[in-house]
Amino acid sequence: MKEKSPLNTIRNKQNFEELARSIQQVHHELATQAGHAVNTCLTMRNWLIGCYIAEYELNGADRARYGTEILKDLADRLNVLKVRNSNRRQLYDYLKFYRSYPQIVQTVSAQSQALLPARVLANIENAPIALEKLSIHPDKLISRLSYSMFRLLVEIEDETKRRFYEVECIQGNWSVRELKRQINSLYYERSGLSINKEKLSELAQTDTETATSTLDIRDPYVFEFLGLKPREVMSESHLEDELLDKIQDFLLELGHGFCFEARQKRIIIGKSYNFVDLVFYHRILKCHILVELKLAEFNHENIGQLNTYVNWYRKNMMTENDNPPIGILLCTDKDHALVEYALAGMDDKLFVSKYQLELPKKEEMLRFIEDNLRI
Repeated sequence: MKEKSPLNTIRNKQNFEELARSIQQVHHELATQAGHAVNTCLTMRNWLIGCYIAEYELNGADRARYGTEILKDLADRLNVLKVRNSNRRQLYDYLKFYRSYPQIVQTVSAQSQALLPARVLANIENAPIALEKLSIHPDKLISRLSYSMFRLLVEIEDETKRRFYEVECIQGNWSVRELKRQINSLYYERSGLSINKEKLSELAQTDTETATSTLDIRDPYVFEFLGLKPREVMSESHLEDELLDKIQDFLLELGHGFCFEARQKRIIIGKSYNFVDLVFYHRILKCHILVELKLAEFNHENIGQLNTYVNWYRKNMMTENDNPPIGILLCTDKDHALVEYALAGMDDKLFVSKYQLELPKKEEMLRFIEDNLRI
């Protein structure tokens, strides 16, 4: 016998537990719909931007004026117009996305077709695009894959290989991180060399990280598309947010030259977005100080991540009179706290001595973290 939905049960019997379960179901189902709607709109928005750029390159009346600098000039102009997620690299990604997935044009709803360039719209009406035999229908692609997934897929030039990952990703309901892991582990190549491909596929789909059905607002593309600020959405938890508030105040109150510069500072390294928890400039040491908080015990991955940020600042943010940036890593759990200072290869003994004098002692930071973990 088919089990009754809690929504049906509550209509017949006012039971407290059924009330709670009904509200849970409503929340889950509508959050799922919201997540799908936002991801679909974001994907379509980026595809359309790529479409417009491609059409302009073909038919733009003044395209010769911009030449090879079109993406740079367009990014500058869109920045003035406050169009988010439209730097030069992103515009290039959108153009590549459009060219890799022209069939997405079939998913444009009737009410949204007015957004299409005139020539593209005319082509739809006169000659709809025919799908190749082994292709996944574009409706399924756009409903099951987020734009972050498409960004990974368009980097795969071999179409057969790309389709392989499309199928596996959809069948396994992979997360973005899982798709990236499988590509990096050469799953496609290993499958080609395997005699028992079904067994390999079964193993690949075991213990994979699957996508959540609700809106993943931590995706930088999603929260900027929705007009949210990083600080509103990037905290791991309320505890982390409270600790960062206290750390920020603690360092500023030391009076040793800390000047607050940024919270959840976004930096782009290659194709990935990264967020530095706190960024200060130290007016005495003449350098940036990056602070990272991890609600976990110290591990090499954490110090490696911080060192990457420090090296990025050294290459991209140091001016002629600056000293090398410094990283402070704060790792915590309920019973333990450890502070690590990343010196990033600083070999100037005079500077290191001054650094040790001006920055808070490790013991101070340990005591501060341990005290505030009791909140």
